[in-house]
Amino acid sequence: MSHTFDVIIIGAGIMGSATAFELSKRGLKVALLDKTTLGVTSSGKSSAIIRQHYSNELTARMALHSLRVFQNFSEQVGGECGFTPTGFAAVVDAKDQAGLEANVAFQQSLGIKTELISPEALRELMPALETDDLVSAVYEPESGYADPYLTVTSYANAARQAGTQLFLDTAVTGIRFSGGKVVGVDTPNGQFDAPLVLNSSGAWGAQVAQMAGVDAPINSCRVQVAFFRRPAGQEAAHPVFADFIRATYFRSETGGLTLVGLIDPGEAKAIVDPDHYFEGVDDAFVMDAGERLISRYPAMEQSQVTGGYAALYAITPDWHPIVDELIPGSGLFICAGFSGHGFKLGPAVSVMVADMMTNASAPSFDPHLFRLSRFAEDDPVRGRYEYSIVG
Repeated sequence: MSHTFDVIIIGAGIMGSATAFELSKRGLKVALLDKTTLGVTSSGKSSAIIRQHYSNELTARMALHSLRVFQNFSEQVGGECGFTPTGFAAVVDAKDQAGLEANVAFQQSLGIKTELISPEALRELMPALETDDLVSAVYEPESGYADPYLTVTSYANAARQAGTQLFLDTAVTGIRFSGGKVVGVDTPNGQFDAPLVLNSSGAWGAQVAQMAGVDAPINSCRVQVAFFRRPAGQEAAHPVFADFIRATYFRSETGGLTLVGLIDPGEAKAIVDPDHYFEGVDDAFVMDAGERLISRYPAMEQSQVTGGYAALYAITPDWHPIVDELIPGSGLFICAGFSGHGFKLGPAVSVMVADMMTNASAPSFDPHLFRLSRFAEDDPVRGRYEYSIVG
């Protein structure tokens, strides 16, 4: 088998698999390499929330584009993604109310279906919620969540059907250059040659960048989720809920469960070795997450803990990704550091990266905001409002 390609993609999570699909559709010969198997790392363990609540025009447009793909996945990609349109609601502290209102108006101007609703209307959606501390909420009726494993494997299968060659259990150990241009990568299974290489290795993004002598400010951070079985009277699925007052989010899961995680900048401090970290959930986390959940959703005091797990975020200093040519003019690109945003943006990111790598004359999404040099320039991506750790 020839190991010469037009493009080599390192990492077969949602970014790598979706970009392989997009590039293969454009007629490029793509090799998609992963050190493990499909769906076992960050993408496959994502909470897979699909929302459009962003405060930058670029990310909001990307989220809307991605929603349309998730809604029409079998036609646009093929296979299943398990998209479940439960709706998405978010609440903020009273001090952030003006920002929330401005953010909703901005999103509506982009064509996003979102609206401000009263606490009373929120209780109609979720009657068991505690709403006494709320001025209003935002609600996106089209949003929801997907199945992360199904999504990643469907993208990879679609890429293969479009011509991508997939090489699993194939770790990249080195990146080769000649005359300042990338020419391929080394693996225990031999050399792979291509004039274009994409580092989409997520929590391993900094390690892979270092193979080319580049320091990418991406930390591999351990994040956790816990599952609670909803009690009698609360069996029905509920919307995805982001509580910026209590720095938590929760969504329905199959089997009458509710999945709970944190929206907490402190998670950036939990830096781990992505190859060696505890993948179970901590008892202290379950207690903390449960208390935050119950304070907003008191009926869950009668819920039953059913476990949880830990996964990885690839976090940058401004909680936004690096999408750029890693070394200008080299043909080596990076698409990593999504800080928990990546899954929901994946379909749009694949178009952005494919346009960038093929020098498309009219790119759909300009990656300039996500350039690597922004950190040296002291020009980080900033959310427009205080609560917008979500982007």
